[in-house]
Amino acid sequence: MISAQSITGTSGLAQRRAVAKAITLLESTRADHRAQADELLTALLPHTGQSLRLGISGVPGVGKSTFIEALGLYLIAQGHRVAVLTIDPSSSVSGGSILGDKTRMEQLSVREEAYIRPSPSGGTLGGVAEKTREAMLVCEAAGYDIVIVETVGVGQSETAVHGMTDMFVLLQLPNAGDDLQAIKKGVMELTDLVVINKADIDPDAATRARAQINSSLRLLGLMGSHHHGHEPHAPHAAVAAWSPKVIQISALQAQGVDRFWEAVCEFQALGQANGQIAARRQHQALAWMWERIDAGLKLAFRQNPVVRARLPEVTRDVEAGRIAASTAARNLLAALQNTA
Repeated sequence: MISAQSITGTSGLAQRRAVAKAITLLESTRADHRAQADELLTALLPHTGQSLRLGISGVPGVGKSTFIEALGLYLIAQGHRVAVLTIDPSSSVSGGSILGDKTRMEQLSVREEAYIRPSPSGGTLGGVAEKTREAMLVCEAAGYDIVIVETVGVGQSETAVHGMTDMFVLLQLPNAGDDLQAIKKGVMELTDLVVINKADIDPDAATRARAQINSSLRLLGLMGSHHHGHEPHAPHAAVAAWSPKVIQISALQAQGVDRFWEAVCEFQALGQANGQIAARRQHQALAWMWERIDAGLKLAFRQNPVVRARLPEVTRDVEAGRIAASTAARNLLAALQNTA
């Protein structure tokens, strides 16, 4: 049994081992492990919530690994401890993390002040996201004051990362401005900061991309407006709201990382002053709860013996058009209620 003390009250290698064991326990689907994991999370909860949660997304090839490594090393030099977690829904197809995070961030992964955890394998995006959220709480309890959650930008993974972080960052290539259709409108609406990486390759293209992305943000009505209105009841709303920014960097040359961090600190200071970060976290916590209730009810439904016995025949009837899908659903739900 892993104790909360082994995570909050130790340091160095002993703590890293305890954190790794705790996250492995959280990822287990065994019922007895889940009970232990819930007990551990409850004990750790008072030690969480003090970190900055930073979400980073971008298409493959945009240089996320190089950027996160450059940022991580910069933050460690500033006295921070950094955890990097990955949400990779495609890993459930291959049965493992396709990104091999530790091999990508060679310098960062050997630092004692950094902890890197690849995406949990298997399950749906919702399941992967749940495990990543819980891993984030373990890292916070262990004293990592910057938690970076990275995604490959597949499907709804950006929404999942936005739903568990304080700030969402979108990485773009310098030529992204030539094809703004490639940036999904929904993703742009989630974004707090757009970073044009590899600006050193073609400075002119990077400058054009910056102007075009700024223009598209204005068209979407995101600049100069309080676009993160997902938390409508935030206190101190009279304090200025954050407007998304676009900055250029070269992670490979380690240029612009300091400017990026200045923008993040500005966002954090403003979000704490106007209550947006606290409101966002409250909103997220409730959303997580209902999401897990939905998932739990669906699982209980599928595992019910009466439902399992009737499901194949009902499924065939719906496929053959013998019964309406809505009627079939109501019949199965009624069967579930009758066994409760």
